[in-house]
Amino acid sequence: MSEAYDVVIVGGGAAGLSGALVLARARRRIAVVRGGAPRNAPAEHMHGFLSRDGMPPAELLASGAAEVAGYGAELIDDIVIDAERGGESDYTLRLGGGTLRARRVLVATGLRDELPELPGVRERWGLDVLHCPYCHGYEVRDQPIGVLGGPEPGARARAVHLALLLPQWSDDVVFFPNTMPLSADDRAHLDARRVRVVEGSVARLAVDDRLRGVELADGRAVPRTAMFVAPSFRANDAVLHALNCAFDDGGWVVTDVTGRTSVPGVWAAGNVANPAAQVISAAGAGSTAAIAINGDLVLADAMAVVR
Repeated sequence: MSEAYDVVIVGGGAAGLSGALVLARARRRIAVVRGGAPRNAPAEHMHGFLSRDGMPPAELLASGAAEVAGYGAELIDDIVIDAERGGESDYTLRLGGGTLRARRVLVATGLRDELPELPGVRERWGLDVLHCPYCHGYEVRDQPIGVLGGPEPGARARAVHLALLLPQWSDDVVFFPNTMPLSADDRAHLDARRVRVVEGSVARLAVDDRLRGVELADGRAVPRTAMFVAPSFRANDAVLHALNCAFDDGGWVVTDVTGRTSVPGVWAAGNVANPAAQVISAAGAGSTAAIAINGDLVLADAMAVVR
């Protein structure tokens, strides 16, 4: 397989498929390389997406893929293993099953959540062990909720922020710092929000067919039916690195408001560029990038004729 396209989209999640829909309707020749499991695959439902609230994530992607294919886009179930730029409108992407060439590239490969290495977390991830109150808070409203602190600096700040948010959904929120130090300001803010702090090292989450509670190393057990954790976010950005895109001090790709990277002809959209993007905002970012890409191609074609 060695094909040339106007645009190759790497990633078949909400951002990638939304970009593909716009470009396919603009009558561009595009391919979507959609290998890899979506970040929200463990979740039973997604929320906050107008008109799609409560839909299983896989159902959204299946519906989106069918729409995109209906406009003539090519869907490729493979993974990009390398990419290089040969010129301003010449990109080569090597897949496990062949090679694609494109005039423009949209990278929408998302991110992965690195979870605390604690028994019970991975088993219940996306079910009753959660990370986003805007995605799942309503579903666990009025339940006994726990929040787990983490050792990484960025995750520590997010954990405290989660604990401060969650009293909007429940008046029974317990923060477990675990090995995480709490500042005097942290404690004052948690107290102001009536979040109880339970000190001590956490040994495991007690789970069977569902979450039962938190077990501490000293033998104490605190019943909880929902737990929020702050994972570390790691972008799936190997393609962006291969294309020599610029990254900021935090390790995230640098883009403008349309998703354009520092490399001409390369855009990034969704969680690969913005770890805070939810499904609906990732879809919007993919659409915005696609409109910018089409405009860029139109200008390039016009300039070529003028020359």
